[in-house]
Amino acid sequence: MTSPAVASAASTQADNSATRAAVVLLAIAGFFSGAALRICDGLLPRLAADFSVTPGVAGRVVLTFAIAYGISQLLFGPLGDRYGKARVMCASLFACAASSLACTLAPDFDALVRLRVLWGITAAGVIPLAIAWIGDAVHYEQRQATLARLLMGTLSGMTAGQLGGGLFADSALGWRGAFGTLSAGYVVVGTLLFVRLRHIPAAPPVRGGGRFGFAGQLAAVLAIPWARVVIACVFAEGVFLLGPLAFLPTYLHQRFGLALSTAAGMIAMYALGGLVYALVARHVVRRLGERRMVLAGGIVMGLGFLSFLVSPVAWIAAPTALAVGFGTYLLHNTLQTNATQMAPATRGTAMALFAFCFFNGQAIGVTLAGYAFDHGGPTPLLLVPALALPLLGACFSYALHRRARTPA
Repeated sequence: MTSPAVASAASTQADNSATRAAVVLLAIAGFFSGAALRICDGLLPRLAADFSVTPGVAGRVVLTFAIAYGISQLLFGPLGDRYGKARVMCASLFACAASSLACTLAPDFDALVRLRVLWGITAAGVIPLAIAWIGDAVHYEQRQATLARLLMGTLSGMTAGQLGGGLFADSALGWRGAFGTLSAGYVVVGTLLFVRLRHIPAAPPVRGGGRFGFAGQLAAVLAIPWARVVIACVFAEGVFLLGPLAFLPTYLHQRFGLALSTAAGMIAMYALGGLVYALVARHVVRRLGERRMVLAGGIVMGLGFLSFLVSPVAWIAAPTALAVGFGTYLLHNTLQTNATQMAPATRGTAMALFAFCFFNGQAIGVTLAGYAFDHGGPTPLLLVPALALPLLGACFSYALHRRARTPA
């Protein structure tokens, strides 16, 4: 006869195994979300040719998706808290399948742009709710490493989306084939996730609030002092990191005379740095701890931007971009992990607000960096993040220290 202790251990092991399997599927969902974000990058020349528009006009399919994706983050967080994160996430995946399939049938360019807005809205419910679900299901001590697996899926998808877009653009299938392939992928991963997650206990939904319930959930998150610290830091990260980062290929092109494709390829090493972090995250978290991780991340990013500014040769940009990518996720993944714990009762809303501030920080950062580059040249573009990012890492490290010393 099996003892209660043995039965409990077996049950815990089964639950852990089910959670690990679910995380793998969440990473695959992140892969398709990342691919959707970047699939049109390589398709722009084909879209321009097929619809007889300029590449700049064709770029509206990228811009409208990104705007809809960023704004809609605030919608899905409260929905996930109210109706269940797994349920809303799976519904978002199936909605992505429908909207991407609709894109394959677009009769003209204006219709495609409108359908990409719809796709961006539906895609906004995947990654933030996946992070929030991990926050519910995984103990805090293992959360950094688990979120790194989700990060690996998302970054791999972004890379595959850029490459796949170019491959489909050169093939007979074209953009319709690219969107149709993503639609099929959404259906498969949505079905597998639905089957897997329905057997894993979920966090209880947030009830009440009436017609103003969503606003109340957002206000409840913002009322928490630690939540305001985390959200302010990720907003600053968007402004001072992602804003200047967008202009690095142009900077390398102007300074060293590199082809834009070569310059973009060098800066693409940034994503590889994120993948390297994801592979070693478990060891880094164990050896450094959160405070030293964010401090090191800020310093590495600051030195990277300083290197971009003073380096006398072009080839150094590639390893520098890789280092900046690694440093980014030392900071960002720690911010993200803390965001999963800043409002446990409304975790979906908290993650949606986190993502919303990150995307809007990026938008403001791109605007400010573009103005600085146009009117001041590369020095303010690169020197400001070289100073601001180490300061951001130091401030969040100090905040973590203060929080650890504050009695619960």
